[in-house]
Amino acid sequence: MRIRKYAAIDIGSNAVRLLISNVIESKQQTQFFKNSLVRVPIRLGEDSFTSGKISNRNINRLLESIQSFKILMNVHGVENYLAYATSALRDAKNSHLIVNEILNKTGINIEIINGKREAKIISKTDVFQSIDIDKTYLYVDVGGGSTEFSVIYGGKRIDSISFKIGTVRLLNKSVDYKIWNQVEDWVRKKTKPYKKIYLMGTGGNINKIHKISNIKDNRPITYLAMSSIYNKLNSLTYEERIIQMGLNPDRSDV
Repeated sequence: MRIRKYAAIDIGSNAVRLLISNVIESKQQTQFFKNSLVRVPIRLGEDSFTSGKISNRNINRLLESIQSFKILMNVHGVENYLAYATSALRDAKNSHLIVNEILNKTGINIEIINGKREAKIISKTDVFQSIDIDKTYLYVDVGGGSTEFSVIYGGKRIDSISFKIGTVRLLNKSVDYKIWNQVEDWVRKKTKPYKKIYLMGTGGNINKIHKISNIKDNRPITYLAMSSIYNKLNSLTYEERIIQMGLNPDRSDV
């Protein structure tokens, strides 16, 4: 048996994350276990979706976060890593300058990926461990700057797409509402061949809603339960959501 450590850096629209995992290799199988997860609430999307570029303040915060991540990876003995940036840096006019500055100052190479690739990567996660291969799923990952849709049938991804809809975009009123029709058209077209579709969601806010519901892991949440949670949150102020519901400050407004 051999244990190795790998890391992933996710530069999103609402936060920046570092995940360090233990990878255990044996003759039978390769297993992944979370070792450490660090989340830094830097709302890059607020800059990108309103002004079209990342502010100097958030560039510095991002740089300091990546420097910290590098130290943590060194301390943990990480062998290799991947660093991906998604919607916020995709849309920012100064994204390549930022990526080059971080590379020069930290040695960390960040790849800005397009929406199609983001959707494919998301659909390749461990979600397949919790699905029934005899069922058809619409897998939706809601982020701060984009939402990825994937149709899964027979345990395989059939098709994926990314739309510029996300919690930070909605908060900053930077969503073109015509896009909702595009979402509906895509979903109808791609799910038409299948009789029954199961909806499966991931993302920070979806995971938090599931946690608030007190439903066990991998158990479905009903529409009525989601509506009840929505009405509860909608009735509370920003401060009340933090105090009564235990939400992080950067989560309670989205």
